[in-house]
Amino acid sequence: MHEIEIHEVPFDSPVAQRLITATLADLASRYGGSGDETPIDASEFVPPAGAFLVARLDGQPVGCGGWRSHGDDAELKRMYTAPEARGRGVARTLLAAIERSAREHGRRRLILECGDRQPEAIALYKAAGYERIPNFGFYADEPGCLSFGRTL
Repeated sequence: MHEIEIHEVPFDSPVAQRLITATLADLASRYGGSGDETPIDASEFVPPAGAFLVARLDGQPVGCGGWRSHGDDAELKRMYTAPEARGRGVARTLLAAIERSAREHGRRRLILECGDRQPEAIALYKAAGYERIPNFGFYADEPGCLSFGRTL
């Protein structure tokens, strides 16, 4: 059995940046361009206004994701699992840790934007109890944008 460990790290740490670069490359292969043009600042992921987490499988960093404040809600950003670690429960474990972090910092709902070319992510969010909400954020008016939310 593989051990999944989740650790909070600074958004601008080298390990987080390597995983974020992989995230954006994955999104670019699906959508083109740089993958995601959403404005993000590392300071948005500093508690209590947000947090960024890295998942390690057998000690190796294989996933990331974080939340930042979006009004009274928490917005999920940069959720990613490396291809070689998919299907091992990393994303599910990471999502639960992100939800727990947001809840511990007083957030009652987690919201997210996702594109329609990410069927694995959509399946994960639906299985975790997320429901469609009105589109919001940077890509709200873009074709293929899907927004989800879940009460924590």
